[in-house]
Amino acid sequence: MKYTYAELASMIDHSLLQPGLTDAEAEAGCILAAEYGVASVCVKPYFVPRAVDLLTGTSVIVGCVIGFPAGNSSTEVKRYETQLACQDGAQEIDMVINIGKALAGDWDYVQREIQVIADETHKHGAKLKVIFENDYLPEDSFKIKLCEIAALAGADWVKTSTGYGFSKQPDGSYNYQGATEHDLRLMRQHTPAHVQVKAAGGVRDLDGLILVRDLGCTRLGASATKAILDEYRRREASGEKESPSASIGSGGY
Repeated sequence: MKYTYAELASMIDHSLLQPGLTDAEAEAGCILAAEYGVASVCVKPYFVPRAVDLLTGTSVIVGCVIGFPAGNSSTEVKRYETQLACQDGAQEIDMVINIGKALAGDWDYVQREIQVIADETHKHGAKLKVIFENDYLPEDSFKIKLCEIAALAGADWVKTSTGYGFSKQPDGSYNYQGATEHDLRLMRQHTPAHVQVKAAGGVRDLDGLILVRDLGCTRLGASATKAILDEYRRREASGEKESPSASIGSGGY
C-alpha cells in the first residue's frame, strides 16, 4: 500500500455530528474511534465532556464544532462556545465562518471573527479549523480570499465544508458536493505551508482518503471511518493497491 495504516488513520476526524445522533450512538462512535486509532472525534458542544471521559487514556483527541452548521451566531456567542468547549476538554475547534458576511465581501468582519476565535482557542492550548462551506461560495475568488484571511487571523487549518451545506440545485432539489479535488488543490495552493487543509463531505472510501492525502491535506472529516479503514486492512491482507481512478466530491459526510 502507498501509505501505512497509521498514516491514513491519523488523518481522520471521526464525525459524530448527525442531527439525530443519540448519546448512545455518539458513545459508540467514540469507542470505534479509539479502536481504529484515528486522530480525533468531532462532536457537538454538549457532548464534549462525555467524549473526553470516554477517550481519556487513548490516542484519540476530542474536537468540537462551533457555530455549526450555518455560522450565523454572533462573534461573542462563538467565542463563548469555544471557551466552554475548551474548558470541557476539546483540543481542536472547527468553527463555521459567517457565510453571508463573506458573500457580501465584508472581509474585515470575517477576519476579526476568525481572529477572536483563534485567540480564544489558542489561549486554551487548542487548535482551530476554519470551515468555509464552499458549496455556498460561487467563485474561486471567495475561497482564495478566505484562505488568505484565515491564515492572517491565526487558523491552524482551513476546511472545505460542514458536511451539511445543502444548497438549492437548478432542478429545485437540495444537495451538496462537500470536498472536491478542485477546491482542495485551490486551498492548498493559496494557503501558507504552516496552515493545514482539511477535507470534509463527499469522501467515503479508502481511495478518496488516499487522494485527499495526495492533494496535500492532513485531515479528513468522515463518518464512514469503519468502512474506510476496514477496506485498508482487507487490501493490505490481500496485497491489493489503491484504485487509480479515485474521485471525491459527491456529497454525504
